[in-house]
Amino acid sequence: MSLINEYRTTEEQIKELQERLKALSQDEKLKKELEFEGKLRTLMGEYQKSLRDIVALLDPEAKSSKAPRNTKTTATVSKRARKVKQYKNPHTGEVIETKGGNHKTLKEWKAKWGGDDVEGWATLLG
Repeated sequence: MSLINEYRTTEEQIKELQERLKALSQDEKLKKELEFEGKLRTLMGEYQKSLRDIVALLDPEAKSSKAPRNTKTTATVSKRARKVKQYKNPHTGEVIETKGGNHKTLKEWKAKWGGDDVEGWATLLG
């Protein structure tokens, strides 16, 4: 795209966004939400409470995304063992067994015949 076309496109997008902003600024719902947010933030400042404090107060069972993880419990939980799959190539008759997708021959087959087709050749061994 030439520079002048990019300029005109950007200018058009700015005009559209300005119209959208003007429409939103006249929306009563938005005005009420902004008023509520302002009052809530003022109240939070008055009582020296953070957003986390408010969420914990309103929903004590909500999990904080920044909660420290207990390494002991995660270490004792065992991983689920992967199941062995057997792939039989109908084109060559070759058979491979693997627990994961990081098998050299399996990767080659998927590259040559497609992943969906190759997965169709699999049988679960256990």
